[in-house]
Amino acid sequence: MAGFAAALLAGGPALLAGSVAGFLAALLAAASLLIASIQPVEHRTMAMGTRWMGGGAAVWAVGMAVRPFAASSSFMSSFADLLVLLGTVLTGGGALIAAGRKLSAMTVLRHLAGSYLCAASLFLIAWVAVLRQVYAETADPALFTFALLPPMLALVVTCAVIPSVVTGRSAAWPLGAAGVAVLATTTVAGMASAMARLDGGPPPTWSLTLAPLAFLLLAAIPWMRPREMPAVPLVGTLISLVPPALVAVATCTMLVHLASGPGQHPVTGVVVVAASVVLLLLLRVFVLSGVNIRLRTLVSLGDKQLRDLAESTGDVVLICDYDGKVHEIGAGVEATYGYGPDELVGGSIFDYIHPEDVPQIKSSLLAMGLDDDENAESGACMIVCRVRGADGTWRPTESVATRHASGEDQLLVTARDVSDEEALRNQVAHLTFHDGVTGLPNRSYFEERTREVLTGHGSGHSTGHVAVIFLDLDGFTSVNDSVGHASGDYLLGQAARRLRGAVRPDDTLARWGGDEFAVLVETGGEAQHAVDLAERLVRTVSQEPFRVADRDVALTASVGVAFAEDELPAGDLIRNADVAMARAKELGGRRVEVFAAQMHADVVRRLELAADLQRALIEQQFAIEYQPVVDLATSRVTAVEALVRWWRGSVFVPPDQFLGPAEDTGLIVPLGEWILRESCREVAAWRASSWDIGLSLNLSARQITAPRFVETVEEALAESGLPASALTLEVIEEMLVEDAEETIKRLSELRALGVRLAIDDFGTGYASLAFLRQLPVDMIKIDPSFVSGLGRDDTLTLLTRTIVRLGHDLGLVVVAEGIERPEQLELLREMGCTRGQGFLVARPMAARGVDSLMQTSLTV
Repeated sequence: MAGFAAALLAGGPALLAGSVAGFLAALLAAASLLIASIQPVEHRTMAMGTRWMGGGAAVWAVGMAVRPFAASSSFMSSFADLLVLLGTVLTGGGALIAAGRKLSAMTVLRHLAGSYLCAASLFLIAWVAVLRQVYAETADPALFTFALLPPMLALVVTCAVIPSVVTGRSAAWPLGAAGVAVLATTTVAGMASAMARLDGGPPPTWSLTLAPLAFLLLAAIPWMRPREMPAVPLVGTLISLVPPALVAVATCTMLVHLASGPGQHPVTGVVVVAASVVLLLLLRVFVLSGVNIRLRTLVSLGDKQLRDLAESTGDVVLICDYDGKVHEIGAGVEATYGYGPDELVGGSIFDYIHPEDVPQIKSSLLAMGLDDDENAESGACMIVCRVRGADGTWRPTESVATRHASGEDQLLVTARDVSDEEALRNQVAHLTFHDGVTGLPNRSYFEERTREVLTGHGSGHSTGHVAVIFLDLDGFTSVNDSVGHASGDYLLGQAARRLRGAVRPDDTLARWGGDEFAVLVETGGEAQHAVDLAERLVRTVSQEPFRVADRDVALTASVGVAFAEDELPAGDLIRNADVAMARAKELGGRRVEVFAAQMHADVVRRLELAADLQRALIEQQFAIEYQPVVDLATSRVTAVEALVRWWRGSVFVPPDQFLGPAEDTGLIVPLGEWILRESCREVAAWRASSWDIGLSLNLSARQITAPRFVETVEEALAESGLPASALTLEVIEEMLVEDAEETIKRLSELRALGVRLAIDDFGTGYASLAFLRQLPVDMIKIDPSFVSGLGRDDTLTLLTRTIVRLGHDLGLVVVAEGIERPEQLELLREMGCTRGQGFLVARPMAARGVDSLMQTSLTV
């Protein structure tokens, strides 16, 4: 641009200067676009658009380079115009690609038709304003046509591209907009150049600057950050109005022109252009009419299909006005409500609707019939009412009314009899709040009823008049296991009938879940009434056996009672009764416990302890101590018993405080697995140092019944390398009594691995001798309560001597636990007890302490 200005100031030819400036600017744009197209870009349309537009700029630049040499040759002039036109087309294609729109064939044809209408209208307007004088002064009409043809074709291309670019949302839309700017400026410059060629003079200076400026802008656009075009409302509508608006302006211009000069001879080309505009408009009207007819046909077909579909689904379809008069009704009304269609046509729908529902329906229809203003409601509404059938019954009905169905003053109504659905909803509502086994209210109903009662009492009444009783059937689990769940459900039904007969009609009896029942009692100020009722419920359950599966099943009940207090939430009251019931069960069952605050505190402490146990497992707060077991004859250490220790921070937690909660919560299983693996690894390391030593571990009931317990023991032995014969697993006698069949099966599987078995605390259980016969035991351990009486209690001394003799007769190793005094040790040696352990022999110690025993034997 600076060179162009300098050439003009120096008096150089404007056409040559403009051509050079255009050539250089277009060449720069082509280079910029082509370089940008090979750069990695995020948007594919950006790369494709830059390639097309870069090629267009290059071709246009060649055309501009040829143009200064075409003044003396019509062929060169036409060739230059052809190159410029080709560059324009390529640039337009790049702008369309950058717009990023996928257009259908109909949309493309519509855009082409619109672009032709715009270009033809602009030509007609320009003809009246300027071109007719130029044409009159031109001696050669063919020259006029060939001179204007390239810019007119460029104008068509520009008009075709503008709608897609303006309405596009691609991130490359700035590139498309710059392409439109190039098309517009080159078209204007081409028109000015053509006019100057026809006049025989140089083109205006301003026209020579437009194209170079646009190409410079185009060269800069690819290096700008792509961004999506913000949505502009109504842009598409305004764009579609431009062609008819230009046609209207052109028509008015031509009419004014013809009215002002009636004697002028018409020009054939202008007449052809005007006629083509008219024909194209007629064609568009014809196409729109066809589309309109097709849409009307589709609407009619859709309306028919809608009615057929509604009829096929059992809906009744009718057309009525806003006053309720029926104009048409489907044949399905007879199958649904029992009326013939002829009976209802001409009548009012309000004659068949329940009188209580009529006012609301009339107001809804009136609101739908309002004019389309700001207060008008939507064109459809849901109507729920009761419709009288031909048999006189009122049927629950759901209807949808849509206005303007077949006319402005009519409604399309689809009605459905929902009697079955209503009955199903009522049944579901009943099942939602009632138990399917006993027919009693369920947990959800009980909780809601408790909240209602406490809220009612809270408004001016004492909540101390309300109590909740929780009842649990003792031993019910064994019923399911022995006679099956179906018989168990039958027993629950019997229990529910007994309990219902024991409570007052005003009390709320519910099945809480499983074998638990709950009663909400309004005591009337007498707290003893709730306690008496609780005791009566215990007697009701246990007074006579239940008859199930041709056998008598005797059950008892554990009952907890909790009284409401001021501001006590319903959930807390129910929880308190549950805690009291759990306390009654812990104390042996068949009893009533009244809730005390200390019960809840104990439960909370157990929960906190369980949470701390879980955290301790994760943070590895546990440690293992080993208590030596010695041969009483030689004082040689033969084994160690692994004992778990828990240091919660710096505080030592005794085992009797956390092993029970660990068993209850199931955490004893992962804890026991850790103890097993760790102690096996330690003892295997000691045995690798040529020290023949064994390992003893205590088992809990949860561990034995864990799904993969036997596999866990086998894996721990394999990982550590400890021989199975070096591991002794200890169980207490009570575990052999509870779920005996499963326990003996698991222990037999362990015995098959080569693991040794021992009965711990022998002599304190219930079935020692019987299970010694069933289970291949290797060792018995005398309970410390027997050892503590040695030398002081003749009975305990006799029992201990008997146990030792029994062990010898059965070929078992006998271990005495709890040896703390020298006389106990001497008596055990005299009795021939094989092994012993206790504080007198050796206290539990860490693994480092056991290491010191590897080179010596204990002296006791």
